[in-house]
Amino acid sequence: MTKTRVPAVEGWFTSDPDRPALLGQRCAACGTYVFPPRDRSWCPNPGCAGRQLDEVELSRRGTVWSYTDARYQPPLPYVVPGAEHRPFALAAVELAAEGLVVMGQVVPGVSVDDLAVGAPVELVVDTLYEDDEHTYLVWKWAPVAGGGGA
Repeated sequence: MTKTRVPAVEGWFTSDPDRPALLGQRCAACGTYVFPPRDRSWCPNPGCAGRQLDEVELSRRGTVWSYTDARYQPPLPYVVPGAEHRPFALAAVELAAEGLVVMGQVVPGVSVDDLAVGAPVELVVDTLYEDDEHTYLVWKWAPVAGGGGA
């Protein structure tokens, strides 16, 4: 049986494996970017009275702003893929064009020892976990080949 690939969080990213993108919003009045998307219809910039937030795809590449590892079992609603928790790296990635920092897991096989502040990374879609019918997808950050650190 083929499992259906579905996003673990609906509406936050596209799941095209060749060109994934985070879905954010941009204020039509001042240009402030927002991630994750919000249901509210006003700009989060306190200096702006804008009330129109348009959906936009955010940059697919950024630089590591900070990083850590998750050596502990995260609380619910996180679902542990498999029988036991396996430590993984987390990165806060700066999207310079948008002025945002977005958190996300780093792809399997990359640990904190492989990361550096300022290192270039790109967005990928990967499996968070599976059940009998579905493969649940999430965005992750992957080092850019040959990108080096800062």
